[in-house]
Amino acid sequence: MTLGRKRGIGIVAALAVVICWVAASWISTAAFLLDLGGMTGGIRAWMPVRTHAVTTRDLTVPTRHGPVEARLFLPDGVPTARTAIVFPGIHGGGADEPRLARFSTRLAATGITVLTVPLPDLRVFRVTGRSTDMIEDATAWMTSAPDLTPTGRTMLVGISFAGGLALVAAGRPSLANRLDGVVTVGAHGDLARTLHYLCTGRLPDGTTRTPHDYGLAVIALGAAPKLVPAEQAAALEHGILTYLTASLDESPEQRQAKALLASASAERDALAEPAHTILREVIARDVTSLGRVLDPLVDDLARDPALSPERSPVTRAPVYAIHGHDDNVIPALETTMLAADLRARGNGRVYALVSPALSHVGLDADVSFADRWQLLRFWHRLID
Repeated sequence: MTLGRKRGIGIVAALAVVICWVAASWISTAAFLLDLGGMTGGIRAWMPVRTHAVTTRDLTVPTRHGPVEARLFLPDGVPTARTAIVFPGIHGGGADEPRLARFSTRLAATGITVLTVPLPDLRVFRVTGRSTDMIEDATAWMTSAPDLTPTGRTMLVGISFAGGLALVAAGRPSLANRLDGVVTVGAHGDLARTLHYLCTGRLPDGTTRTPHDYGLAVIALGAAPKLVPAEQAAALEHGILTYLTASLDESPEQRQAKALLASASAERDALAEPAHTILREVIARDVTSLGRVLDPLVDDLARDPALSPERSPVTRAPVYAIHGHDDNVIPALETTMLAADLRARGNGRVYALVSPALSHVGLDADVSFADRWQLLRFWHRLID
């Protein structure tokens, strides 16, 4: 065999290796997305993707506002190298919430150490600057622990309202050299703008769409002391909390949800005006009437810059922002405007995708091939 022929065979072999390696990387990302969507049959069953077994450990993370319960997801047999810290949005389920547990477990199965930190205020349906502080402190703590993060750097992941708060924390000096990137899923850029949408259905581009009643109930909870006399505020807050807690019951029978809704209705009937009317509109999901009352209070509720990344110093870390096209809790236009703001203020590494393949925080399989390809390309850029 001539030297030239040997070189030719060597080049072909090398190209074959590269092609296989690249294909395996894309297949791995596709399997990751299918697993997140709970799609274990069909083509997923044929994908030769190796995942790591994952073990979990509960721990406590110190912050300036007190300790926070967290859960660590460790891929078995993988030396700690890449890490991610995940902050879920408004949900009372904590680390046991099924979608959050599935996401964290599957992410860890790729070989990444994952720390999930449900924030106390978001667990009781409140968006506060205290949560931003806790994101900053928890991330600084994790990246200062050599046994968890030997490189001293991590990927910061924020879901829903925690996504906007995570970007605020990422722009603070204490995290300047601690982040490999920030991932947001369905985040807000400006909290006041988002709350105005939830109250009115109007978007900054002049279009309208019906907002989700759940978001209005969250606003009403935060605004309760401004809506009613002081002696009625605590009872109104408790009634709204009872209503919101009913949403946590995702069982087919909905027994707990029905009992809580009945309890909220009983609390409503015991209230004097104007608290009675406010709670009645919350329970009835009267978006129009409730929004009309809440909208004048929004600017005051969202005035703290710690609640909005567009009102805070910008992070220089890469940002991967993804949003569901039809999201009616936090509209997709928030991610579009947020990405434009980050770029305008000097962050040249912002990758944003608005996709119909995503709901507010979940995946939808009933979309076109082109939409699936865009979603795959976005996550491949991030994971790979």
